[in-house]
Amino acid sequence: MPRGSSPKRERQYEHIKESALDRGESTERAEEIAARTVNKERARSGESKTASRTSVEDMSSGERGGRRSHQGAQGPTYDQLYEEARKRGVEGRSDMNKEQLRRALDRRRS
Repeated sequence: MPRGSSPKRERQYEHIKESALDRGESTERAEEIAARTVNKERARSGESKTASRTSVEDMSSGERGGRRSHQGAQGPTYDQLYEEARKRGVEGRSDMNKEQLRRALDRRRS
């Protein structure tokens, strides 16, 4: 957790980490999930100095988790895939749909 985090965010981090561990995630992955979730919530509530567009404009972590529990895991949103493609310099990303972005990013991982 970043320095200066509130006790609430510390508790939230530990709760999310424990939940991920209970689901069978590795310690490293559980910590990553918890940190990303808490950081997104901090950005959404104005507690962080900087925030990405997807952190602020995308659905909240709780809403996303709720949708996943009812519809099954559908992976990252289009906006999240697009931002990842932008960071990795994927050519033609603005003309791609969600599935095309996913495939282009998968090719770059290999």
